Amino acid sequence: MATMTAPLAPWSLAGESLVGLARCPERLAPVPWGLQPLPGPALIVATCFSESPVGPYLEFTVAEPARLGMRVGWCVSTMVVDSPESRVGGRLNWGFPKELGALTWRRDGSQRELHWVERDIVVRGRPGGPPLPVLAPVRMLQRRGDGPVVVPGRLYGRARLATIEVQTPEGDPLAPLAGGHPGVHVAGMRLRVRPARHPVGLASTLRAPLRAPEPALSWEARGDWLSGRALPSHGRGHWFDPSIAHGKSAGQSVVR
Repeated sequence: MATMTAPLAPWSLAGESLVGLARCPERLAPVPWGLQPLPGPALIVATCFSESPVGPYLEFTVAEPARLGMRVGWCVSTMVVDSPESRVGGRLNWGFPKELGALTWRRDGSQRELHWVERDIVVRGRPGGPPLPVLAPVRMLQRRGDGPVVVPGRLYGRARLATIEVQTPEGDPLAPLAGGHPGVHVAGMRLRVRPARHPVGLASTLRAPLRAPEPALSWEARGDWLSGRALPSHGRGHWFDPSIAHGKSAGQSVVR
C-alpha cells in the first residue's frame, strides 16, 4: 500500500497569481456546517506556485464570504491542484477541499492564463499600469475533520490592475463566474499559510492540532490525469493514520 507524506503547517509559498472578484446572482456552493454565509462577491484565484514545501504546482481556487462567530473571512468551495502532495497537505492541515486536476499555465507577454482541462475552465488576465507593493492579511474559514477552523495567513508581492476573464462551459456549476471581472496580477508573490486555529467564543481562537484525520481522503478526484499517467481510482482505501504520522519524521502528514 502506497504512502504519501505532506509537510505540516506553516507553509511558505512563492509564485505569481491572478486574483479577481466576481458578483454572482446566488451562492455557488453551500458553506460547511458551523459556518454562516455572507453576501458579497466570489473570489477567483489562479496561481502558479514556483516554490512550496511540496515543490512547484498550479492551483485554481474559488471562495465566497462567510463568517464563524464574529470572524469574517473567505470559505473555499472549489480548489483544484495538480500536485497529490499539495492535496493531502491542504486537506489535513486546513480542511481545504482540494481535488486533483490537470492544470496548465501559459505566459504570453504580460498575459497569464490558467486552464482546468477536465472542466474546460479558463482564467485569463493581462495587467496594466505600474506595479504597486501589496501586503495583505488572509483569513480563510474552513471545516476540517475536527470541526470548523480559522486559517490565518499573509500575502505580499507586486500588484498591477487587471481584468480577469473567466470562461466556462454552459451549464457548468461555475458558469455564473463567466465574464470579465476587476482584479489584479500579483508578481513576486510570497504567501505564508499558518496553522489552523479552533474558534473559542465569538471572536477568540486557540491553536488547533496541526492535522485532522480525514478517513475518506484519497489521492485524486474522478477523471484525474496528470503528466500523462492515470492516478489511482477514487476511493481505493487511502487513509490518514495518526499513529503512523507520529512514527514519521516531525513536520509531515501521512496518507497511505
